[in-house]
Amino acid sequence: MRGFDAQLTLQKLEVFCTVAELQSVTRAAAKLCISQPVVTAHVRHLEQRLGVRLIKRDGRGIALTEAGARVLKWAQGVITRTRELERELAGALPEGPGRATVAASMSAGSYLLPPVVCDFHDRYPEGRVQVTISTPQAALEAVRAGGADFAVVMILPEQNMEGLVVQRLWNEPLLLVSAPASRWIGGIAQRDDLQKAPFISSYSTVMQQLEEGQVRANGIAPRRIVMELGHPEAQKAAVRRDIGVCFFLASSVQREIDQGELRQVMMPEMPMSIPLYLVRRKDKELSPFQQALYQHIETARPSGVQPFAANPP
Repeated sequence: MRGFDAQLTLQKLEVFCTVAELQSVTRAAAKLCISQPVVTAHVRHLEQRLGVRLIKRDGRGIALTEAGARVLKWAQGVITRTRELERELAGALPEGPGRATVAASMSAGSYLLPPVVCDFHDRYPEGRVQVTISTPQAALEAVRAGGADFAVVMILPEQNMEGLVVQRLWNEPLLLVSAPASRWIGGIAQRDDLQKAPFISSYSTVMQQLEEGQVRANGIAPRRIVMELGHPEAQKAAVRRDIGVCFFLASSVQREIDQGELRQVMMPEMPMSIPLYLVRRKDKELSPFQQALYQHIETARPSGVQPFAANPP
C-alpha cells in the first residue's frame, strides 16, 4: 500500500462516495455535473494512491470490492466530519453568518420545527439552517457521526444514548383521529372501542412502540393494525378514506381537525402524549450561531406543546 498523501482531496473522496452510492460512473457524473472520464480518473487516482482496487464490474453496473467498502466507510466519515467543522467555523464569530444542521424525526421536522426555525431566521437572517427529516434512529446516528449538529426526536426508554446529551424538550398530545363520519368509532371513545377499531400506524419502529406504550399504559389490549404508512400526510389520506383510525401528534393534524376534514375522537379517561427531546453529542463544540439556534429551540414553545424541565428520558 502506497499510503495517504496530500493528493487525496475531499473532492476525490466525494466523487468515490457518489459512485459507490449510485453504483454507476455514468449516474455519478450526471449527479456531480462533471464528465465520465473525470469521475473515472478520480476513482483510479484513489486506487493508485491507496494501492488497492475499490470497484469492480458487476453485471451492467459496478460494485465495491472488500477494500472499497472499507474505504467508503472511512471516506464518508471524513466528509461528514469535515462538513461539521465547516459549519462550526462558518459561525465562529457571533456577528458572522453561521451554519447549522438539525436532524429531526418525521412529525417534529415537518410540523413543529419549521415555524421555530423561521422565527430564528428573523433574528439571524444571514445564517443558514438546514433541517433534515428522517427516522429517530437515523437522526441520532447523524448526531453521533457529525452529520447533524443536534436533533429534535422521539426516544424509546431503552434506547442507547451513550455519548449524547439529552434534554427533554416538549410534551406533545397524542390524538386519536378518525374520518368525520367514521363507521368504526364515534366522537367519544372508551377502551372497548379502541380494541375493536382497525388502526393505521406509522412504520417507524420508534413511533409505533411509543404508541403501543401509551395504549398499554391506559389498559388497552394490543391494537388491530391494518395499515402502516411512513408519513403523517399518507396516514391522513387513509383516515379520510375511513380505512381505520390513527394516532397523530397534535401538531401534524390540528389544521385538518379545525377545518373539519378529520375528527378528533375524544378520550376523556385516556389522556396520551409523547415527549420530544433535544439531543447533541457530548464532545460537540457548538459555534455561537449553533449555540444560539440550540437555545432558541430549547426555549421555543410551539402551539399545543407543553414544556418540560431538562431531565433525561
